[in-house]
Amino acid sequence: MDFTFTAQQDELAKRVAEFAADRIAPHRQEQDRSGTYRPDLIADLAAAGLFALRIPGEYGGLGLDAVSAGIALERLAAADLSVCFPVLNAALIGGVLADNGTPEQRAAWLPAIARGEAVVALALTEPDHGTDAAGIRMAARPDGDGWVLTGEKTSIMIAAHATHALVFARTGGEGARGISAFYVALDDTRVRRERLTDLGCKAGGRGRLVLDGLRVGPGELVGEPGGGFTAVMRGFGVSRALIALMAIAVGDAALEEAYTHATRRTAFGQPLGRFQSVTFPLVEHTTLLHAARLVAYEALCRADRGEDPRIPSNMAKWWAPKAAVEATHQALLTMGHLGWSEDGPVAQRLRDVIGLQLADGTAAATKMTVARLVLGKEYAP
Repeated sequence: MDFTFTAQQDELAKRVAEFAADRIAPHRQEQDRSGTYRPDLIADLAAAGLFALRIPGEYGGLGLDAVSAGIALERLAAADLSVCFPVLNAALIGGVLADNGTPEQRAAWLPAIARGEAVVALALTEPDHGTDAAGIRMAARPDGDGWVLTGEKTSIMIAAHATHALVFARTGGEGARGISAFYVALDDTRVRRERLTDLGCKAGGRGRLVLDGLRVGPGELVGEPGGGFTAVMRGFGVSRALIALMAIAVGDAALEEAYTHATRRTAFGQPLGRFQSVTFPLVEHTTLLHAARLVAYEALCRADRGEDPRIPSNMAKWWAPKAAVEATHQALLTMGHLGWSEDGPVAQRLRDVIGLQLADGTAAATKMTVARLVLGKEYAP
């Protein structure tokens, strides 16, 4: 087994880390307090090529593999988790469009995503259907050669910032095979947005999208009617591993702050790091995050080789956010009142990373996926 990155991937990691240190990290707490992205953030992310990571080269993208996307998102999340979501969505939705769109759709949509001109949201979750995504009720009523979409999507990350959304609605009968995907612009008067108030990632603009009779034509249907749910679930095989790496980066950043504190702060005549009760818990969390990181990269490697990434991806998705929350909590305790203070470097990270235990599938949902893949659906929950 080879655990090293390529020279190109090492260069990508260096470039994104430098960009994040210069253009992202200095604004983390300011954006958290204001509850929104600074005006030039999207342009900065676009100029750094971060929306283009997974877009094929013929459509203005970088055409990078899944491992490279993970490397970039790790460095970005270490600086500020909340800015990762438009980048993550560009990778996930860009992949769905590249795999399922017609040549005309790909040519019309993908270059704008790569350039950051189209900021995309994934509109799947509904008020009564989160984990039970195959049960969504948003109606897509046939209308001539198109459809009229009516209903509500909620808990949509970057809903406040997005220009477009991949919207899932029911065009057929019950279950997953009755769901279709539509790529729609959100500047229509029949689309209403409402920002939600969150514990963390406040700048990310999570919100509700209410569609009140939005008409879409055949050119906005992605793939075949009834194929939308399957398309996005395939994308989750990569995105769940990417989210795991985002969580790990937050936990690692918090632990780094705690290690630094343990070398600088003294008690009873010696550095805190000399006390086992301080250092050993940090080492334990560092170990768990390191192991979770390997599982996440295994999933991405499998995806890049054309293999099924779902078992390690879902393993990483339930484990890494939990490990990151616990590591960040331990960092806060290590730093005492400095960790507890919102003026310190850790409290916001703890609030932010908790949300990744919900994003793109809860622990229960991802464990169920692993159980069904290992046991078979007839023997699993």
